[in-house]
Amino acid sequence: MAEFLQLNPQLKGIGFTSQRTRNRMVERLIQQGITDGRVLEALRHLPRHLFLDEALAHRAYEDTALPIGLGQTLSQPYIVARMTELLLEVQPRKVLEIGTGSGFQCALLACLVPEVWSVERLDPLLQKARQRLRNLQLHNARIKHADGNFGLPDLAPFDAILVTAAPRELPEGLLEQLAEGGRLILPVGDREQMLSLFDKKEGRILRQDIEPVRFVPLLPGAEK
Repeated sequence: MAEFLQLNPQLKGIGFTSQRTRNRMVERLIQQGITDGRVLEALRHLPRHLFLDEALAHRAYEDTALPIGLGQTLSQPYIVARMTELLLEVQPRKVLEIGTGSGFQCALLACLVPEVWSVERLDPLLQKARQRLRNLQLHNARIKHADGNFGLPDLAPFDAILVTAAPRELPEGLLEQLAEGGRLILPVGDREQMLSLFDKKEGRILRQDIEPVRFVPLLPGAEK
């Protein structure tokens, strides 16, 4: 696992960020059906409270989505864990994330995958997320300011692509950036969204629907 296990203890905080609080979150995830030990162990150690503004940090380990500003949210621990364990099933070494947000999902991936690229369209969120990754010494993750609908074609192919916002329809360009044997994970839909997998096998795309979800929409453009 990555360097986060050797982080400066001061980054972990005190009080509401106690190890017992994190252990309760992990126990809840196990009860909810998360089984991948690598994901559970990373979530046990990664300081989720550092990815929220101070006023909300005490709620970081609750089973709920939380606002991070500019109309965006930090997804609930369950959905972060579920998407991550689905991604790890294809044993990726190079991953693209669409929608950096607070940077928490990106940081989790960086604890588990050798190379992570992330795209964020809102520059204020990008700058905060980039600093958090630096503080945590997760140097194998990099963030680009761009329109996530187009991915990062210059850096393709990717073994897995994870999208943390919901397009109304599947962005075909992202499928083209998948390596053979790769997997795209994303919520699809408008009012009714479905977390879905798209696997590329022998040039074919195979879809599997996992469960209903609720994400912010995947919007076009890149804003300062």
